[in-house]
Amino acid sequence: MAGPLELASTLEGIDGKGYKAYRDIEGTWSFAEFGLFVDRVQSDPFAAPSKVRVRVDLDVARLPDRTLDNRVRELAAAGWLGRAFRRAIREVAPRRSGTGKGGLIAIDAGGQEVLERTAVVFGAGWVEARIEIGLPAAGRRILGGEAATLLVEILPEIVLRAWIDRDPDDDESFVRFVDCVENQQWVRGALSARGLIAFVGDGAILPRESGASERPMALEKCLPFESPEAFRVEFEIPHADAGAAGKIWRGMGIPRGVILLVGGGYHGKSTLLRALERAVVPHVPGDGRETVVTDPGFVKIRAEDGRSISGVDIRGFIDRLPLRPGEPQPRDTRSFSTPDASGSTSQAANIAEAIEAGATGLLLDEDTSASNFMVRDGRMQALIHPKDEPITPFIDRVRELYENFDVSTVLVMGGSGDYFEVADRVIEMKAYRPEDVTERAKEIAATSGATAAFEVRDAIGRPRDRIPLASSFDASRGRRDVKFSSRGCEEIVFGTTEIDLRGVEQLFDSSQTRAIAGALHLASQQMMDDARTLREVLDALDRFFDEEGLDALDPFHRPGRHPGSLARPRRFEIAAAINRMRTLQVRPLTPD
Repeated sequence: MAGPLELASTLEGIDGKGYKAYRDIEGTWSFAEFGLFVDRVQSDPFAAPSKVRVRVDLDVARLPDRTLDNRVRELAAAGWLGRAFRRAIREVAPRRSGTGKGGLIAIDAGGQEVLERTAVVFGAGWVEARIEIGLPAAGRRILGGEAATLLVEILPEIVLRAWIDRDPDDDESFVRFVDCVENQQWVRGALSARGLIAFVGDGAILPRESGASERPMALEKCLPFESPEAFRVEFEIPHADAGAAGKIWRGMGIPRGVILLVGGGYHGKSTLLRALERAVVPHVPGDGRETVVTDPGFVKIRAEDGRSISGVDIRGFIDRLPLRPGEPQPRDTRSFSTPDASGSTSQAANIAEAIEAGATGLLLDEDTSASNFMVRDGRMQALIHPKDEPITPFIDRVRELYENFDVSTVLVMGGSGDYFEVADRVIEMKAYRPEDVTERAKEIAATSGATAAFEVRDAIGRPRDRIPLASSFDASRGRRDVKFSSRGCEEIVFGTTEIDLRGVEQLFDSSQTRAIAGALHLASQQMMDDARTLREVLDALDRFFDEEGLDALDPFHRPGRHPGSLARPRRFEIAAAINRMRTLQVRPLTPD
């Protein structure tokens, strides 16, 4: 097999030629410590960078003991190795050269969350980094000498620093990273048996350094979290000194049910909610939230004016719509569709869709909710007769969601005390410190005459399952049968359809958005048969990810090749993208 000398010779031989001549280096090259696989060369200097893989034998990498003992530890090990590779790139700092992306070396290592990724994978006796490289050019002419320096000198130095020539401190950091992630997943798996939906460890740093950053605020600028005694719990975790000192994690256990977070403005209640919504996945050591753990079935709900809705059963919250001019009969809210939802209608649909997808809990903030959906006060009830109001406010349904469907709710509320009556526990955030004020809130609810009356309607039913029709998923664009892309975490372009994800707040990484685009195509081609419900399609995708991984989400993927930068999304965000497709067509599982 050809090695670095042959690779350098090939690059020198194409020096000065047109950019497409770089295709001569596609294939496999054998270095002393690793194998180099050039899977795809970019079409020109300004196109997406070339896809390259670096494979190192585990005997050469000499990973610390026990780092690959189970799936959770393997995921965490991949996360550490990807970040180590990125750190080595920054330390070596390859010089950008020529035009376009020349000189770029990058790996999709991720941010504060630890997600399953395609960036680093393990095989039979090896570990592999999937990276992107910008091959140097002057205009559209190859700079062969600079390319040889990049691939034959700089890249090996990066591999050595990142994965092979580690010092003892690196191995200690590696083990602590893996242990920390496993501790988080262990606590996450133990929540249900303890009757909890979330845990917030004492000493956690919840505020972020800015509204545009997920990095923790400097310790001298914030207060570490401290649990009130009424909510204090302990977990004996598998690994000591990983995430917190010692082998016992102490902190606030949030119980199942209806939980209210209250407090004055700027006292930290929304900060706590945001930490909970992002704690459905593990975080890196040093994030400040590595001892914050939430049930992975919790979904953030908000109002989304203007979103499309396709055949969603929202009758639990909205029914008895008035007859519009020209309509023979009112719209059916058991299978409601609109291209332009209002705030309250969109929030009702978001809840119904989350439950349909299998959510175990809801996270809501009054700041991003429709006020008429959340509550109707006594004066408005006196003015508008219930028969003229199609909206059943959330306050009248939140207990039913828990008692009938075991769907808990954590709600930030600073403007309406009416929720005191329906809450199981009330937590006040006061100067960033949580206090148990349940008893006082219940006293106020019992003695105050200012609360609204509950409007008795039919009991809420579980939203009807829908069958997504594969024919409504068209990934073709122009001459291409399959063309999809993503724009950050906010949008997917699927064929010619734009899917707006700005209201989906638990997408943490643009690589998840790319994976969702691939999942929509895969599901429509292999898992939708016009008989499977949406929930069954999501189940099939979860099984596929567990068994096959993420590589096949690239529709042009061939085994053993770089599939692009992908990170595993949750089923709820995949469902959110499906539900926001304006082309989506569905059929209810049960007839009207």
